[in-house]
Amino acid sequence: MADVLSQNEIDALLSALSSGELTPEEVPKEEEKQKVKVYDFRSPQKFSKDHIRTLELIHDNYARIISNYLTAQVRSNVKVKIESVEQITYEEFIHSIPNPTILTVFKMPPLSGSILFETNPQFVYQVIDILLGGSGSGHYRSREFTDIDKNIIMKINQELISNLKLAWGDVLEVTPEIESLETNPALNQTLAPHEPVALITFSVEMGDNSTFINICIPYLSIEKVLDKLVVQYWYQENDEEIVSQSREKLKNRLNIVDLPLLVELGEASITVDEFLRLSVGDVITLNSKCSHPVSILVGDHIHYIGKPGIIGKNVGVQILDIIDKDVENYE
Repeated sequence: MADVLSQNEIDALLSALSSGELTPEEVPKEEEKQKVKVYDFRSPQKFSKDHIRTLELIHDNYARIISNYLTAQVRSNVKVKIESVEQITYEEFIHSIPNPTILTVFKMPPLSGSILFETNPQFVYQVIDILLGGSGSGHYRSREFTDIDKNIIMKINQELISNLKLAWGDVLEVTPEIESLETNPALNQTLAPHEPVALITFSVEMGDNSTFINICIPYLSIEKVLDKLVVQYWYQENDEEIVSQSREKLKNRLNIVDLPLLVELGEASITVDEFLRLSVGDVITLNSKCSHPVSILVGDHIHYIGKPGIIGKNVGVQILDIIDKDVENYE
């Protein structure tokens, strides 16, 4: 944003123009260029930064969970780390994964629609090699998956997907249910090509090999629970006791704040001349009688209606009614 000139600077500039010390061509002009952000209407950004951040937190925990599971299955140290969480289109996801691959389609109520779990062929070959007695340290040539391969990896994927229930537990109670297993991603037509999806990519280090696992969550699946995919909401759900304690502390601190309390006995109108003639002992007649109720103000607002009187040797007021300003504003 351009600097705003002070009044002295404006006067000096006008004076220089009038005296000829400065010509109009020499007056600095405000930059006309504006920053423009590119936006592709074909792939609207439906996931906010809060949603992406929450998905990253959930699946970062998921990466640690499945690291322990895979380590126990292959009896070797397995490191799973989340690499990225981004919004792309379904078409971009399908074109980014190899063919053949293991693409497991599953549901996760209360999320709607189908979610995709893709395990890279190199990951599948290595896991199958180890489970069948191999070392899992070789380089694997891409080939079609046999029925035996599918059955073995189906059991592994079933456990991997079921662990999503534990990872999502802090945000939402989900129940993963596997629907089918595909090897050709081009044949999977569960979504429209330009449908926005959240792609969560994990790197898997197993021995000397590094491969990838992808989870593809369509926007339509989590559209109904987007309000829960906010970090503040998430922590509020988890730390309800802490929030309650903080609220109580704030309440106690507010209770000791001093507030001015005024009683308005009535009003009177006088002229300026009458005001200037006032002296000690003069009486001003108000527009209300001593038996009439009076307004009690907290700050500058009327909150109570009261009755004036005497309490012992002191002048006091008795509260007759409470005026709820909040209720009146809502009504």
